[in-house]
This record gives sequence, C-alpha cells and structure tokens, in this order.
Amino acid sequence: MEFQIVIPVLISFAISVVLGPIIIPFLRKLKMGQTERVEGVQSHLKKAGTPTMGGVIFLIATVVTSLFYIKDYPKIIPVLFLTLGFGIIGFLDDYLKVVLKRSDGLLAWQKFLLQVIFTGVFVYYIMNYTDVSLTMRIPFWSGHYLNLGWLAVPLLFFAVIGTVNGVNFTDGLDGLASSVTLIVAVFFTVVSIGLKTGIEPITCAVVGSLMGFLLFNVYPAKVFMGDTGSLALGGFVAGTAYMMQMPLFILLVGLIYLVEVLSVIIQVTYFKATHGKRIFKMAPIHHHFELCGWSETRVVAVFSIITAIMCLIALLAL
Repeated sequence: MEFQIVIPVLISFAISVVLGPIIIPFLRKLKMGQTERVEGVQSHLKKAGTPTMGGVIFLIATVVTSLFYIKDYPKIIPVLFLTLGFGIIGFLDDYLKVVLKRSDGLLAWQKFLLQVIFTGVFVYYIMNYTDVSLTMRIPFWSGHYLNLGWLAVPLLFFAVIGTVNGVNFTDGLDGLASSVTLIVAVFFTVVSIGLKTGIEPITCAVVGSLMGFLLFNVYPAKVFMGDTGSLALGGFVAGTAYMMQMPLFILLVGLIYLVEVLSVIIQVTYFKATHGKRIFKMAPIHHHFELCGWSETRVVAVFSIITAIMCLIALLAL
C-alpha cells in the first residue's frame, strides 16, 4: 500500500532527530570544527569551529532504516552500497583533515581510486545480480530507451563520479546540499512508486533522515555534513538514478549539481587561460551570489525552488 512509504520516512526522521543531540556534542568534543578559508566569503569566518562530519547522522539513519526493508526490497542493496561506500570515502577524507590535521585529507588520486573501486563493484553487481539494464529512459520520449552497448559502462563511471562531485561542490552553505537533495529524493520516491521500481524504502529513508538533519543544518547551522555527507548523498542520487534507468534525468533534477560543477570548471579554466582573470566573483557559484549580496538563506531558497521546478519538469518528461 502506498501509505506504507510514510513508515520509513518517520523511522529515519526519528533516528536523525535522536542522533543529532548525541553526535553533534561528540563531534565538537573531538574538535571536528569546520575551518573556513581566510580568502573565502568573509561572512563565513564566524562559522569556524562549527562541527563537521555531521553526515554520519543521516547516513546512519538511512542505513538502519533501509536494513528493515532489504529482504523484501533487494533492489535497494546496490543503492545502499553506493551511498554507504561514498560516505566511507568522505568519512576518511574528513577524518584525515579534521582529526589528524592533514590539510589535504585523502590525496586526489586516493579519493579517485576509491571512487572508481566502489563504482566498479556497483556496476558489476547490477549487471550480474539484478535484472536492471544499463539502457536509459529518454526524457520527453516516453517508452523509449537509449542503448549505448559497451559504452554504457564508462558512461556510468563518469555519471556516478560526476554526480558525487557535483553534490560535494553544492555543499557550501547551511542547508543547501541537504535541501536540494531532499527534493530530489522526494522526486525519486514519487517515480519509484509510480513505476513500481521497488527502491522507494531507501528514497523514503533519505527523505526522512535529511528532514531530521535539516533541523540542525539550516542557517545558522549547528553542524555541517562534511564530505561524509555530501559524497554519500551523491552516491545515493547516482545509484538511485541507475537502478531506475534514469541517469539522463540527473541532468534535470540535479541541475544545481551540474551548474555548481560547471561554475568551478569554467572559473578554473578561464583563470588559467587569462593568467588570473575570473568570470565569477567566486566559485562554486553559490558563493558568487553571496558576494553579489544575496543572503545564505536566499541562495538556499532559490536553489531549492529551482530544483523543485526541475523535478516537476522531469515528471512531465517521463
């Protein structure tokens, strides 16, 4: 029954709400404070010392809730694996940065290698242990699928790692990545129920756990999700899209992730090509709007509204 989807939402929400007051003081005690760059947005300097790695709150809530449903909904296994796997990569990165004071955290090649390994296990599992095809639903062309043959595998690696890093770039303002991804998770829940894909327990778990986390993460944030959270959410979005044969829809519902990544690529490329000139006042683009005079809450509200509109368009594109 459709109303049963409310149960995983409530379970994960309750776990998040209970874990927040337990984990946040613990992170503070471990001195897991966020360090703000001096050359960054000046208004962010007051955030120095806010505990990070808070993503463990909604990650635990999502995993625990999903475990209740694995037996009856086996298709959530690869999504859960990718969410948890990328969450672990983020946790290692945060731990090295914040606790062991290694400013770089995981080296770029180490992070990339781990991302490739987890993505490789994910694609191997869905190709060998599920009936999910790598053919992709084509937006605005109902009933038609894109079959890329062997090219679908390298595209999957690109899409998964690209999405994960897109969510990572989006995590820069209080409640931004949480709010945007919450809306995306609601979209996936609606579509999963409509298409009977069988992964709604984990999408509902993410909806509930993020609602609980937002109680502590909205401006002014008591805790940041860190790479632990942003990489986990990226894994969730990419994994869910592939299990529903909807990676092309990430371009619609994940428009904010895409714009954030592109703003960084454009800024860096232009900066190098012109020996120091910039297109944006600061990248990722949410900082550009801040430096244009927008408040954090306004940026989060506008980006969330854009995501909600894109999700409605994506529903029309099914």
